[in-house]
Amino acid sequence: MQNPLLDLGRLPHFDCIEAAHVAPAVLETLAENRAALARLLEQPAPAFASLIEPMEQMQHRLMRVWSPVSHLNAVANNEAMRVAYNTCLPLLTEYSTEIGQNEVLYRAYRSIAEDPATLLDATQRRLLEHALRDFRLAGVGLPEDSKARYKAIMQELVTLQARFEENVLDCMNAWTKVVAAADELAGVPPHVIARARESAAARGIDGWLLTLDQPNYVAVITHADSESLRREFYEAWQTRAAPGSHHDARWDNTALIEAIVKLRHEAAGLIGYRSFAALSLATKMAKSGEEVLAFLSELAEHCVPVARREFAELAGFAGRPLNAWDIAYYSERLQQQRHHIADEELRPYFPLPRVLAGLFRVAERLYGIRIRERAGIPVWHADARYFDVLDGTGQVAGGFYLDAFARPNKRSGAWMDECVGHKRIGGAIAAPVAYLVCNFSPPIGGRPSLLTHDEVLTLFHEFGHGLHHLLTTVPYPSLAGINGVPWDAVELPSQFMENYAWSPEVLGWISGHFETGAALPEEKLRRLLGTRAFLAGLQSVRQLEFALFDFRLHSEFEPGRGARAAEIIAEVRARVAVVPHPPLNRFANSFTHIFSGGYAAGYYSYKWAEVLAADVFAAFEESGIFTAEVARRFLGSILSRGGSRDALEAFVEFRGRKPDIRPLLRQNGIAA
Repeated sequence: MQNPLLDLGRLPHFDCIEAAHVAPAVLETLAENRAALARLLEQPAPAFASLIEPMEQMQHRLMRVWSPVSHLNAVANNEAMRVAYNTCLPLLTEYSTEIGQNEVLYRAYRSIAEDPATLLDATQRRLLEHALRDFRLAGVGLPEDSKARYKAIMQELVTLQARFEENVLDCMNAWTKVVAAADELAGVPPHVIARARESAAARGIDGWLLTLDQPNYVAVITHADSESLRREFYEAWQTRAAPGSHHDARWDNTALIEAIVKLRHEAAGLIGYRSFAALSLATKMAKSGEEVLAFLSELAEHCVPVARREFAELAGFAGRPLNAWDIAYYSERLQQQRHHIADEELRPYFPLPRVLAGLFRVAERLYGIRIRERAGIPVWHADARYFDVLDGTGQVAGGFYLDAFARPNKRSGAWMDECVGHKRIGGAIAAPVAYLVCNFSPPIGGRPSLLTHDEVLTLFHEFGHGLHHLLTTVPYPSLAGINGVPWDAVELPSQFMENYAWSPEVLGWISGHFETGAALPEEKLRRLLGTRAFLAGLQSVRQLEFALFDFRLHSEFEPGRGARAAEIIAEVRARVAVVPHPPLNRFANSFTHIFSGGYAAGYYSYKWAEVLAADVFAAFEESGIFTAEVARRFLGSILSRGGSRDALEAFVEFRGRKPDIRPLLRQNGIAA
């Protein structure tokens, strides 16, 4: 076989891809794209079909070559793949900046957009609007020295951001806790203890070996009766990639935070923005920093008083002052007392196979699709699976990989990413394919993976992103699926889907005891539903803390003062935080969402889109959550439209008005 990354059949050859294939494939694709661009620019009279569509095809091909590499770096990280990935990041960034700063190409796009004789549909005009905006944001109009500096900044940023994420991953992989006595693990769920026993045995260690992956951290911090064990895990988690005695100093991200924020600010200034936050809003629904801060302040007015009451009640229940590592533990116990239900009590009723079957049934009811697993597809790990998405006629309309379980050398968290983008240009058609990634506890001892209801919500959330990618009808890759969607609207479909995991009807579909198949008892179902708004104030102010820190960090930077990360987070916490944070808490050092992901100056998007999603779901509740006509309108107005139309206009078309915060406040049990 030729280089498997260059064989662009329907799906990547994950059984053949090696690190040695990466750089040659990327270099060859970039060279072909540059040569093709040169030929395109020789046209005397460029048109949409002769210039824009070939450019879309070229970018689609490049992303297909790169997507498996980026994915493997996240889910099967090793030294060889990491080196190959990091070698190519600057090459891709250089190419992207080169395209964005190409004045001849910019003028060609502009001439097509401004030519009154050009007949374009609304999607094509939207594509041109986005492209011309992106040219400006890439510095196409800058003097040559400023262009060069902008390009250098982009190169440096992509390297620093990748290193930030690597430091977090390496730090997590290196940390372990060996427990010698069984009583130290009192309260910890049996499946976690069994996994720790297996891990210890595999390394020839007596006792139990706990790693710092997300399932272990959540289990210990929530259930361990030992306060010292909870504290040890809390301190290890909250100091990932931070200075101190808990981790190796080589993974300290402190200097990277300073450098990343400084470079982002400089890049924004070069293209005429007073801050990186202002630049970030150029592509979002929110129109100004003032609007973002006013939105967050309004939420804080509603949520902070509620959170303070909840925290006081929690401390009263515990009978003592609470530390940060006590919150999850006593929250779980208060929930048990108040609602007579516990996460671990529910876990046997949410085996992953049953949850998946019910989740797919929801999508089938709403959108008329069918989902079928397909065996024999090459994957990167034995845990990974592949599913076809069939349309109403039974034809394959797309597909997705599911990689559900935590393991070493896999990034923490959960996400959806693009494997293949949707494309329908001329005779060239590509069906969309997604990656859905979670970090659940794996099957153990012949038992399937058993989920908490929180993990069920995570799966529904990521599948919502997947449906946004898979059900698009937009023909152009740059606007299809989640592409071209404002970042503060991109969480709408994912948070919308979470609502179905709270529906009594759907809970019947996704639950069943893993041994007996018995339905979730009616009393347990009632108690679970009663927990939806449990400590919602505390959960909300935590998100507000992250959002305000992120936005202020990127809007208030001054070169003479630096990032002031510690100072800003202290001020934010004084305003909205309720839980006391010890001085060692350095969550920013592992805040990959904003320092290596796509949420810089945009973490507020989670709360912004949560308002949109609650309002959209309220429309379903008004007539029935599976009402076909409402689902068709949602699919037609929002879910299938990608970035092909203004997000607010799409919302108004569906809802008949602008977004309203009250459905979210009602959903969270917080009075408006």
